[in-house]
Amino acid sequence: MYDSYRPPTYHGVPNPERKTVTMLKNDILKTEYDKDIDYKRQNLVIQSYFKYGPAKHNFGEHLVNALDTMSQCVCKYDQTHNKEYLLDAMNYLMFEYMYPSYKDAYFKHTDSDGSAGIVGMSYNEIKEASK
Repeated sequence: MYDSYRPPTYHGVPNPERKTVTMLKNDILKTEYDKDIDYKRQNLVIQSYFKYGPAKHNFGEHLVNALDTMSQCVCKYDQTHNKEYLLDAMNYLMFEYMYPSYKDAYFKHTDSDGSAGIVGMSYNEIKEASK
C-alpha cells in the first residue's frame, strides 16, 4: 500500500497512478477502518500500564497469557455486549504480536490458500454465487 503522506512521485518523477491509489486507499478506509478505535485502544493501554505495569514485563516475561486473556475479553463481550471488551481483546492480540508466547512465532503474508478462512459467507462470495 502507498503511504498517503508521500507525494505522488516515483523516484522523483511525478506519478499520477500513486495519487489515484492513495485516493482509493483513503476512500476504502472511510468505511473499512475506524481510527477512533486506535485512539481508545491507546488510552486503555496507558490506563493498563498504571494498573498492571509495563507490557514488556507482563507479556515479554510471560507473566500474563495474552491469548487466554483475549479469549476472556471476547467471552465477557458475548455476555455483556460492552464493546470495551473488544478493545481490550484487540490490545491483548497486539501484545501477543509484540511479545509472542511461541518462540518460533513469525510473520509471513499469506494468500487465500494460506488463509485461516472466515465463518459465514462474504458479500463477494454471495455476489459471485448469485450470478
